[in-house]
Amino acid sequence: MFENSIKGSWALVLGSSSGFGEACSLELARRGMNIFGVHLDRRGTMAKVESIVEEIKSTGSDVRFYNVNVADAEKRQEVIADIKDVVQKDGSRVKVMIHSVAFGTLKRYVADERRDVLNSKNIDMTLDVMAHSIVYWAQDLVMEGIMGEGGRIFAMTSSGSHRVWPTYGAVSAAKAAIEAHIRQLAVELAPSGITANSIMAGVTDTPALRKIPGNEKLVDHALAANPSGRLTTPEDVAKAIALLSLDEASWITGNLIGVDGGEDLV
Repeated sequence: MFENSIKGSWALVLGSSSGFGEACSLELARRGMNIFGVHLDRRGTMAKVESIVEEIKSTGSDVRFYNVNVADAEKRQEVIADIKDVVQKDGSRVKVMIHSVAFGTLKRYVADERRDVLNSKNIDMTLDVMAHSIVYWAQDLVMEGIMGEGGRIFAMTSSGSHRVWPTYGAVSAAKAAIEAHIRQLAVELAPSGITANSIMAGVTDTPALRKIPGNEKLVDHALAANPSGRLTTPEDVAKAIALLSLDEASWITGNLIGVDGGEDLV
């Protein structure tokens, strides 16, 4: 009964080839949604991307993946134009947009050597890719009529938005920024019947986590502290987003929603 409100519509997943984005693409496809996926992969990882596309197809859902930088304005316009053409032809809309992009510089603010600290280009790039890009994609979807009433916008964040970890400063700033963007989008889009929420996952074993220096300590702490006794999985997050994508969740907007088994409480 509940799946009828998303079946046959489209989801746009930014960061669709790994981690949370991959899990969401597969979960929503299993529930009958078609998937537009935006990712940035080199030749060495394209085999995995192709396997994700084939798995989505095996569910019976339609799928189109675009290998582009989400922060490239020109490429974004090309993808938006193609998406608009697709949805106009099949008479549908993009119901769900998920921003799950992990691409930033992991360095300290202060160190003994200049080469070991963040510079303005590092910080600007990290915030543009991991935070500000959600605004530009949302603008295009709504203002081009691709997303309308019943639409859902989700941004992946983490407890790193309000906690400190060595080398995580620029990413932490990006997480805090994307939460602010979500609050603003929620208020501005409420009259249009579109919701926007931040999803705060617990510590999850993803490729992005493994790039953080000292990630083993993060994992050990989460395992010891999480009252649910385990790490969060990408599938936990994907199932939560699937539920929040239903029409029954239309009054949930502007929130920071934890999907962490209670991890951030302790």
